[in-house]
Amino acid sequence: MSTTIAVLGGVGLFLLGMSVMTSGLKALAGSGLRTTLQKFAATPLSGAFWGALVTLIVQSSSATTMTTIGLVSAGLLTFAQGLALVFGANVGTTGTAWLIALIGVRVSLTAAALPLIFIGALIKVLGRGRLSASGAALAGFALVLFGLTTLQQGMGGLAEQLHPSDLPAVFGSGASWWSSLVGVLILVALGLAMTAVMQSSTAAVAVTLSAHFAGAVGLDQACALIIGQNIGTATSSALAAIGASSTAKRLALAYILFKVIAALIALVLFPVTIPLLVRASTRVDGVTLLAAYHTAYNVVGVAVLLPLIDRFTRFVERILPERRSPLTRSLDSAALETPLAAEEAVRRTVARSLGTICESVDAALTTGRAVSVGLAGDALREAREFISEASGPPDSEQEQERLVSTLHALDDASRLAEIAGEKGGLGSASGESEDVRARELCAEAMRNATLIADEVGKSRDDRKATANVTSIAQATVQLEDCAKALRDLLPAHRRAVLSAVATGAGSADEAMTRVDIVRRLEALARHAWLSAMNLVDVEPA
Repeated sequence: MSTTIAVLGGVGLFLLGMSVMTSGLKALAGSGLRTTLQKFAATPLSGAFWGALVTLIVQSSSATTMTTIGLVSAGLLTFAQGLALVFGANVGTTGTAWLIALIGVRVSLTAAALPLIFIGALIKVLGRGRLSASGAALAGFALVLFGLTTLQQGMGGLAEQLHPSDLPAVFGSGASWWSSLVGVLILVALGLAMTAVMQSSTAAVAVTLSAHFAGAVGLDQACALIIGQNIGTATSSALAAIGASSTAKRLALAYILFKVIAALIALVLFPVTIPLLVRASTRVDGVTLLAAYHTAYNVVGVAVLLPLIDRFTRFVERILPERRSPLTRSLDSAALETPLAAEEAVRRTVARSLGTICESVDAALTTGRAVSVGLAGDALREAREFISEASGPPDSEQEQERLVSTLHALDDASRLAEIAGEKGGLGSASGESEDVRARELCAEAMRNATLIADEVGKSRDDRKATANVTSIAQATVQLEDCAKALRDLLPAHRRAVLSAVATGAGSADEAMTRVDIVRRLEALARHAWLSAMNLVDVEPA
């Protein structure tokens, strides 16, 4: 009973320490986490490298994955770039096994861990900001060490009751090929179950390393357990994907497929790698070899899939196609955890809605069709609700200014939708030169605003492929000219139309209708201009 209590207590302390340490490290990283992921994910190789490095630093593959989902959802990263980061995170998370192999199972750190827990907790409680986060990271790290020491003690007692011969035999043990294969699969299933129960492959691997160090599990058996424990991390992703956004579901599916493919590769190579590890164990201790196997296992999986990442992403996208409206597909709940991603998601939604409204108004002015803004108006209202649920204000002053410009764009686009959707439509051309000129100016403004909005609303790859800086610059100038020309035309048109009533050239009702239409055209052009200028970060004059 005491052995069981020691093992369970050690695992519990380890999990608690990992949680506290990860929270502290994430707070210390702050915006640097998503800035690094966004900046260095240009190619699959660099994305995998930085995904591994960031995960190694913050000690949380889930933190890297959730940040990646937000950036992909907002369009700041492509799905392929996000997947490369997730692949790298799988390698980075194996760093904890090295901590266990090199320190955790070799020495009792209770004497050092307990004072560190006190110091870290004191800093956490009394400090603020990054100082408080550093205290949490220190206390969490000390809890991990204390948990490992407790786990090591429990495994020492377990080794007296459990022997490798009590577990299924695997390759190289003298058993037949079929019984060895069955033994490996049983241990893989056991490792998967351990991770599913603990909801942490790191904790499950820690138990396996400690058990091998205590002599309760053989080297080959531990390798089979590690394969299963790596697959087991996909169970939490599968559960998290239930009811989640399409981006989260795609990344979860890709993550599961990656784990399964890596496991199949490891199983195929099992008869080759185990004899090599057994021979190496005469010079290197088994715990270090297991940590190396854990890392190599994930590295090989990444090395196989990384060159095929484009085909792999297309395969996943075919299995899980995007079903949301094109206008609101960026409004992914995962983006709410990252202020920059949430702001960018709203910015893309505003741009797509603005383009839809302006295109509809242009068609109404040139062909006489009715203006349709229902879906775009709904998308703008959804964007307003979405940004209200964001986790907090941006970190830097530059990002705060960008958020303000996005809110201005959202406000003007919403006003544009209201005006365009008013009853009565935009009327028909009266034939008077001023009325025709006003309609032409508004239509031209709508076309230029549509061009700008389409560019802002594109995905990152589409923008790189089709960006035409000259045409966008020309569109911004022409849009501003049209809006100002309509503003200047409005008072003169009003005076001329109302004066015509006094001379008997028209009725008062007709005159008021003409004035109202031109006033609406001017308002449409003005709000389209202001919204578009804020989307491209140009300060309206």
